[in-house]
Amino acid sequence: MRFEFSTATKIIFGAGTLKELEKLLPQYGTRAFVVSGSKPERAAPLLSLLDSNQIRYSIFPAGGEPSIDDARRGLAQARASDSDFVIAFGGGSVIDTGKAVAALLTNPGDPLDYLEVIGAGKPIKNASVPFIAIPTTAGTGSEVTSNAVLASPEHKVKVSLRSPLMLARLALVDSELTHSCPPDVTAYSGLDALTQVIEPFVSNKANPLTSSLCWEGIQRAMIALPQVYENGRDVNAREEMALVSLFGGIALANAKLGAVHGFAGPIGGMFDAPHGAICARLLPFVMSANIRALREREPNNPALAAYGNIATLFVGKDFVRDSDLLSPDLSAQGVSQLCEDLEVVPLSAYGITSADIPVIVEKSAVASSMQGNPIKLTVGEMEQILAEAL
Repeated sequence: MRFEFSTATKIIFGAGTLKELEKLLPQYGTRAFVVSGSKPERAAPLLSLLDSNQIRYSIFPAGGEPSIDDARRGLAQARASDSDFVIAFGGGSVIDTGKAVAALLTNPGDPLDYLEVIGAGKPIKNASVPFIAIPTTAGTGSEVTSNAVLASPEHKVKVSLRSPLMLARLALVDSELTHSCPPDVTAYSGLDALTQVIEPFVSNKANPLTSSLCWEGIQRAMIALPQVYENGRDVNAREEMALVSLFGGIALANAKLGAVHGFAGPIGGMFDAPHGAICARLLPFVMSANIRALREREPNNPALAAYGNIATLFVGKDFVRDSDLLSPDLSAQGVSQLCEDLEVVPLSAYGITSADIPVIVEKSAVASSMQGNPIKLTVGEMEQILAEAL
């Protein structure tokens, strides 16, 4: 058995830990490039810490999921302000923007030189400038991943800059920063977090270290996600989901994802649909398709047993029939019920129709995440997943 494992240089986790950043800031630089959400005033607690340390900063509001042009604009501003380190304070899109800028500051050229699938795919050779990631949602785990997802409107797809050299120097996860998330954001980001502990758990690149994190995360999410959706002020549930998101980010960076994210990149590039919402809708249908394919073509694949382990978490639930007990199919059934409880909408709500399925399948087949799926899905199986999710 051989595997590799890498993550952020330092992780600080816990409610109220943002204040601990103050004493650490001087070691990263003197001129910060701060990537925030579309409302920079929400980053006021961070900016106060920078002020108290006499650290100059330039603020870059990143609204929505980042594009290649967003990365270019951020890079130009960071260079103009002579920034020597980057801080991202926000959701996964904000963190991906900051991560991309931090990498491009030390690697010459255009983002397309390094992007996979649509770009030249050149390796990133130089370590990013010091990068600090501070998530304000519990979903993507981007604070500990080694890639930055960027949209290309021209190609109608989302692709990644990817390198272990892009890992954050510090990932600071303070669950108190997620308390203001509304129910829909909580649901979709939380289901994205769940997806990102399920997909590496069954991935063809799974290893004992990532599987341990995933299994812990899956169990916590099944309890905490419904709780925090019902009561966003549930402090314990908020902290649990922040931990699930962290586990998922670490796992996916070391064990790959699967078909859910393989579909999500092209769909997100073609339609104005939030990433978490796409993943949430696709997850139970991908699980069902994988289980059927594994049972038919690779019954000894360890992923089938992994789905069986997830199924045990739903035994005793109201929707369970006796015949479902301990069947891997129950894992998909249970996740489907969870998505229904969290009011996940169909893909058709974002304007996706059956006519779009062939193009989505064609683009998804070459997506990086699709390569981690536990079994290679046929075109027909991929088409069926999308048809069921409409």
